[in-house]
Amino acid sequence: MEILFDETLVAARRERALRNGESAAFLLDIAARELAERLAVVERHFDDAVELHGGTGATARYALETGKVGSMRRAETSEAFAMADSPIVEAGLGDVPLEPASTNLVLSPLSLHLVNDLPGTLIQIRRALRPDGLLLAAIPGAGTLAEMRDALLSAEAELTGGASPRVIPFVDVRDAGALLQRAGFALPVVDTENYTVRYDSLFPLMRDLRAMGMANPLVGRSRVPLTRQFFVRAAEIYAERYSDPDGRIRATFSIIYASGWAPHESQQQPLKPGSAKMRLADVLRDASGND
Repeated sequence: MEILFDETLVAARRERALRNGESAAFLLDIAARELAERLAVVERHFDDAVELHGGTGATARYALETGKVGSMRRAETSEAFAMADSPIVEAGLGDVPLEPASTNLVLSPLSLHLVNDLPGTLIQIRRALRPDGLLLAAIPGAGTLAEMRDALLSAEAELTGGASPRVIPFVDVRDAGALLQRAGFALPVVDTENYTVRYDSLFPLMRDLRAMGMANPLVGRSRVPLTRQFFVRAAEIYAERYSDPDGRIRATFSIIYASGWAPHESQQQPLKPGSAKMRLADVLRDASGND
């Protein structure tokens, strides 16, 4: 397994942002509300649910408000995220601290993009679900922060003649569906919603990313301190390429919403090879009106 992210650093930054009251929770709140809306239309009641690394606990709160959930547990990297009405089970970002077949529903809002072994984490989630249990996840996907990636790489190439990774890689929506299948989930569904957030310049965007705990956590990131000249030039390139007529810049967040079920015999199953009642050639002939 390739180690891309410093998960310890990610956890420390998330906790520091929460402790300092800096949390930029608007994106997490959007994802939490969307997950709750999707949960609300599921014709099921989930006696026991778990919010997995949800930060503010917004996903847990909105899910409970749907009336679809009986009880809710929260798993987080430390007790720093605990609240009076929702104690924490401690677990690292890539860990799922649940016994096999111990819950009906797992909610994962905006954290799976930062684990090193995403297939392994998904397998842990599937094993933790009871048969016919549900995973609902929101995962930042390909296209997220594409404008920022371009501006930072262009500025570094211009000033130094080289470039190092400044924005993390994000999973593609097709890959997300394949990963769910690989982890053993049944009936996987994935789709993407794009959100555009506008800022006065690159600098408030960077402050929000730090407050989200999303500053560059790549193990392969450059340790050479960046100069003020670099950031000024990056901000200029960003504004030149991605600003609106009023001068404000655009930042794209592309969120993949994914769902999958722990297998159960009651679920719809694909037909076995050779079990069809009619030949495809006959269907096509009838559809064309030919005898």
